[in-house]
Amino acid sequence: MVILISDKNKVVKNEGIRASKVLLINAEGEKVGQVSKQEALKSARESGLDLVLVAPNAKPPVVKVMDYGKYVYEKEKKEKEAKKNQKKQVLKEMKFRLRIDDHDFDTKVNKIRDFLLEGNKVRAVIMFLGRDIMFKDRGKELIDRIVEETKDIANVGRKAKMQGRDMDIFLEPDPKKIRQYNKNKES
Repeated sequence: MVILISDKNKVVKNEGIRASKVLLINAEGEKVGQVSKQEALKSARESGLDLVLVAPNAKPPVVKVMDYGKYVYEKEKKEKEAKKNQKKQVLKEMKFRLRIDDHDFDTKVNKIRDFLLEGNKVRAVIMFLGRDIMFKDRGKELIDRIVEETKDIANVGRKAKMQGRDMDIFLEPDPKKIRQYNKNKES
């Protein structure tokens, strides 16, 4: 359907239409032709509907006979439905310290895997506290371990990068890998 918004996002309808001659489209969507504004308004009133300015910049301006309230209601309903069906991808974050125990590492990686399986992106952050900043290579090793543990369900969205005293990496879920993982898990 044609968007019914004219200049400055304000809908112009019925007596608000300023043009003396307009191109009329009836309620069935058929092009009637060029008529005066009064004839178009009369046609709209006879059918009990509104006359809405569709294309204000056209020569002559295009108007359509329609039930404007019903149109607005259906448009809002479609927008709500579209919004409800959208899958929002959330960015989750998991922080690690350089000196992390194996069990803690496994727990955090399992949580990252859960986030990825839910379809969320994950930002894994290695925090360098105090003198840890001197051991960036150990931080890189930790990130490599995280990537290795999640490579069966995720892809690296952005490689490891230092930002201040943190090193981070972005992991994105790979739908194909996740389907394969779920298939193998079932069998």
